[in-house]
Amino acid sequence: MNLIDTVRDVLRKQEWYLEYLQDHERSPLPFVGSFSSRSPIKEVVADIRRVLGVTDDFARMSYEDYFRALVSGAEDAGILVMRSGVAMGDTHRKLDVSEFRGFSISNAMAPVVFINSADAPTARLFTLMHELAHIWIGSPGVSDGNSQSARQEEAFCNAVAGEFLAPELVFRGHWDSNIHWEGNLAPLAGRFHVSTLVIARRARDLGYISSDEYDAYYRRILQAYRDKDGSGGDYYRTAAIRNSTRLSKAVLAEAQSGRILLREAGKLLGVQPAKLKTYGMKLSA
Repeated sequence: MNLIDTVRDVLRKQEWYLEYLQDHERSPLPFVGSFSSRSPIKEVVADIRRVLGVTDDFARMSYEDYFRALVSGAEDAGILVMRSGVAMGDTHRKLDVSEFRGFSISNAMAPVVFINSADAPTARLFTLMHELAHIWIGSPGVSDGNSQSARQEEAFCNAVAGEFLAPELVFRGHWDSNIHWEGNLAPLAGRFHVSTLVIARRARDLGYISSDEYDAYYRRILQAYRDKDGSGGDYYRTAAIRNSTRLSKAVLAEAQSGRILLREAGKLLGVQPAKLKTYGMKLSA
């Protein structure tokens, strides 16, 4: 039920944002559905880099800054990126990573990517790129995988994400088969400015390690994240991450102009109406 309720909540926000865009006469986004699952992977990767504004400077970023820059680039391009580890903002309803790690809703005007923050932070970058690939081929990212076409799309989006984060030719050129496979993770993570988990995932997809080896490594990373003493975090930062900064700014602008009630804005964003003004100031800072 948590997945279903989360999708419904995201669709409710997307529907509001679509009406907002139509009222402001915005145009469809040209990159949505501009490729198919039969397109050359490197061409899709190149176009995602172009649209997200990826430059050589990205290569000098830390993992956390790299992730934030990609999310920011996606939002600037018109994609709503939402992240949460709980359903409907209810801390008692934690999302299950085994159920889903993320999903996307492809729409020419208001595409959405949702990332399950209950997953290990180092796994979320791959999820982001996988779901963005779904947007580029114009297909929804929540699939039961039962149909052959669904499996092909999932494999294609995995390949796009992997090539974006760790290009195959460079990866193969630096993988050292003479040492234990885990010894390759940190050096390659440093080279590509991603996490060791992304490198392990790429190694599995390129046949350097088995699925069992990767799964065991992923479970260790996820357990280590869960074992950390987590705090509640900053109220406003959590709200911005959960709702998408782009959506939040649009809702707050409409509330400030009086076109929607503060109560309606608060309900849509899951933010107490009395805190909306401070929320807006935090977003603009």
